[in-house]
Amino acid sequence: MHLLPRIAATLLTVLSMAAPARAVTLLRDADIENALGQLARPILAAAGLPGTIQVLLVDDSGYNAFVVDSRHIFVTSGLMMKLDSAAQLQSVLAHEAAHIANGHLSRRMANARAANTIAGLGMALAAAAAVSGNSAAARGLGLGVAGSAQRVFFAHTRAEESAADASGLRYLTGAGADPQAFLQVLDIFRGQELVSELRQDPYARTHPLSRDRLRAIQAQVTGARAGKPDPKADYWFERAQGKLTAWERPPKWTLRRAPSSLTEDIRLMREAVAYHRNSDTTGALARIDALVAQRPKDAYVHDLRCQILLESLKAQASVAACKTASQLAPDNALILGQLGRALLVAKQPKSAIPILEKAQRLDDTNAALLRDLAQAYAQTKQTGMASVVTAERYALIGRPRDALIHAKRAEGLLPRGSAPWLRAQDVISASEAAETQRN
Repeated sequence: MHLLPRIAATLLTVLSMAAPARAVTLLRDADIENALGQLARPILAAAGLPGTIQVLLVDDSGYNAFVVDSRHIFVTSGLMMKLDSAAQLQSVLAHEAAHIANGHLSRRMANARAANTIAGLGMALAAAAAVSGNSAAARGLGLGVAGSAQRVFFAHTRAEESAADASGLRYLTGAGADPQAFLQVLDIFRGQELVSELRQDPYARTHPLSRDRLRAIQAQVTGARAGKPDPKADYWFERAQGKLTAWERPPKWTLRRAPSSLTEDIRLMREAVAYHRNSDTTGALARIDALVAQRPKDAYVHDLRCQILLESLKAQASVAACKTASQLAPDNALILGQLGRALLVAKQPKSAIPILEKAQRLDDTNAALLRDLAQAYAQTKQTGMASVVTAERYALIGRPRDALIHAKRAEGLLPRGSAPWLRAQDVISASEAAETQRN
């Protein structure tokens, strides 16, 4: 198989659907995703699910969480910033993990395939694929989802929700979290079902909270007993939420609250981001350097230092910071991607290429990385490779006509029968099929 199947699948599913009504953006940040993974690990273990399931943040002020495949759990940034504790977040993750473990996804996918107007049949694939630049939380990605499609796709049955509650509560207590957190999260959404649908939070529509369901949950929580708690859970929650709010809230908001952070390193991290967003490079570097002194072996700290330096137009210094981060986390695609970008900005495209190629092998659905890789190929006069990678990027972000143009250009530039030439053929086939289906 030449072109990885997710590229073709995304192209054929997303582009054949109705026009988007609004953009859904994922916030990609290596540090936040690591912290979310730490919190999810005991939940997934209790559910008997693989630890490779990734928790990703959706850039949305609403309160929601959902799953659309067996490899990702999506949580909105609004919900992440609303929650008060690690146990509350883990209760959300436990409920969504239960949908995966209980086999609810196959029924939802069948419903989605039956709905001709759904605009997000390949939502999880496209969400993981259509990555674009985002200076706030490192990376974002966009894809359109029609409102009618959301209603069809997230049409959970009450039976599914009740089953997910019961299973999720077992996973939560198995992970050592306080079962009362389950009720605390539901309190956030209490009364939503009485609100007009136009004003109702999406969570209420996707996770209907009936009186019967609430009584059942209360009874189950009363009889639940938590296992041994994870002493690091609160730290990972505060770190993820602290970094997210530092990027999403006004810097003044962050600087007022940073002194009350759970730990000194979280305080320094939040303040570094706030000063950076205020264009105070001196203040930002003072905090991030103090943070590096506290956590010299923390790859994500060096990654943040790299980002601050890179966005402050200190390219050479950013390369050094990124190299340190990549040495500490050699298989993190986001960290490698940022190193590759720093090398490009520092006018070292030859050095950037192997780094970006490795990052692509680790995460074949990162369109921002493909953009940088194409630029590196172009700067080193490898025009055929630049064209095929550009074609793949356009395929990933749902632009088949542009993908076709660049794939045909690559076809004429690359040696016939070579691996890159075969990749161009795959993009041509997928793009032509998508255009035929659309027309």
